Amino acid sequence: MRYRTRVTAPAAALIGTAAALTIGSPASAVPRGNGTEGGETLGDPVFPGLGNDGYRVLAYDLDLAYDATTRLVDATATLKLRTTETLTRFSLDALGLDIRTVRVNGRTAGFEQAGEKLRITPGAALPARSWAEVRVEYSADPRRALTHTGWVPTPDGFAVCGQPDSAHTVFPCNDHPADKADFTFRLTVPDGLRGVANGQLVCTERLDDGRTAYSYRSRSPIATELVQLTVGDYVVKERQGPHGLPLRDVVPAARAAALEPALALTPGLVDWLEQRLGAYPFETYGLLPCNSDDPGAFDFTGLETQTLTLYKPNFLLQEESRIGSHMMHELVHSWFGNSVSPGTWADLWLNEGHADFYGLLYRYERGWADSLGLTTMEARMKDTYARGDQWRHDSGPVAAPNAADLFDSQRYLGGVLVLYALRQLVGEDTFHAVERAFLARHRDSTATTADYIAVASEVSGQDLSGFLRDWLYGTSTPRMPGHPEWTVTPVIPSLAAPHSRTDGRYQDNSATL
Repeated sequence: MRYRTRVTAPAAALIGTAAALTIGSPASAVPRGNGTEGGETLGDPVFPGLGNDGYRVLAYDLDLAYDATTRLVDATATLKLRTTETLTRFSLDALGLDIRTVRVNGRTAGFEQAGEKLRITPGAALPARSWAEVRVEYSADPRRALTHTGWVPTPDGFAVCGQPDSAHTVFPCNDHPADKADFTFRLTVPDGLRGVANGQLVCTERLDDGRTAYSYRSRSPIATELVQLTVGDYVVKERQGPHGLPLRDVVPAARAAALEPALALTPGLVDWLEQRLGAYPFETYGLLPCNSDDPGAFDFTGLETQTLTLYKPNFLLQEESRIGSHMMHELVHSWFGNSVSPGTWADLWLNEGHADFYGLLYRYERGWADSLGLTTMEARMKDTYARGDQWRHDSGPVAAPNAADLFDSQRYLGGVLVLYALRQLVGEDTFHAVERAFLARHRDSTATTADYIAVASEVSGQDLSGFLRDWLYGTSTPRMPGHPEWTVTPVIPSLAAPHSRTDGRYQDNSATL
């Protein structure tokens, strides 16, 4: 999974409208008359500017039309909200969107764009604990230069990768995983192109003007960063997974045959993981090899948008031993990251640590050497353990990232080391019971590091809070259960940190590559 930035544009271009304001955003709700101006933060420790308070989103309906001539998108986002307090004004996250109109409960509302916020003033205050419908009409240019973007332009359309903080460059939203919601989608495209989104296809409409509209619905709630919207010259290849699970791959038409060997691996991957984590949690799964060979289109290998994993197509053209481990990594995110999303971005290790843990197990079971030439989990963990203090010095504790080091190796292999230590302490059977209990308890919701510690303590029958907090938040690496002979290499203060960000961009740090 990975997020990337694009070249910074002039400040006026970043907002998306000539009338946009540049004033700062208040951090919390501001009293105003008989209500409040909703807070413009959810207090995330990594991205404090993400998300908005005073309401929660129940559902999004996204209606996008792509013009292949102008390569622009015309869109309407309709949100169903539930207020938590009386609101005279509230905000959505939005950047780089040309907003035309905003309506609240069918009536025209005032709005202003300030930084990465869309501030909305309804004609009358919204009462606390009431429903509201917000309809935003806008247009967007997937090729617009922004400080960060969720658009992936392709020669024949686009795809989307909003993680971690860029979904609001694609559609106005409460852009934080803590506010998951139901989603429906409608993509209207010209002849020769296909529109695809998360979930299942529920309707295909041939329009009189030669265009086709594809409508999708997700059965489970989605975090905004996991939304996928793609348009291109695609074919949809369907097959059956374990227990009749519908699998659908969205593949560039010209590459369909060449990509088939990689696509055919998915049923076996799902079967292997279901034996360890339980039934696949969604209505479908598949791969989306994005139709672009541009090395700058995106800086990751795979991104686990819900039910449809985005990939660089050339990666999937390699032999199984070079791609199988990372394909498992991305599939694991269906459980850890998608079904159970991080409560805050500081909890990212729950996503990436688990994805690398099972991805490496899959690799070593098959005898595939990793990037260090190692062939067992124990050998890789011994190597990682030796690096533990250096990584804590350079990238902070596993569960205490900042925005610059969020996707460092510490969140990946550092997270694997925590899980390995837990398994060493409680044993294989109890460890697997903890994993399944955590997934069942927080399915279709979010969970924090504290939630994982609580489940581990409950299922194991022992208080693991001290043990896990030392591994997750300590500034030095604890002793490894079962391996008193393992040692940690002393810290070299001047050693360059293994940051995932280089020149303002992120790089892959998964050990499964």
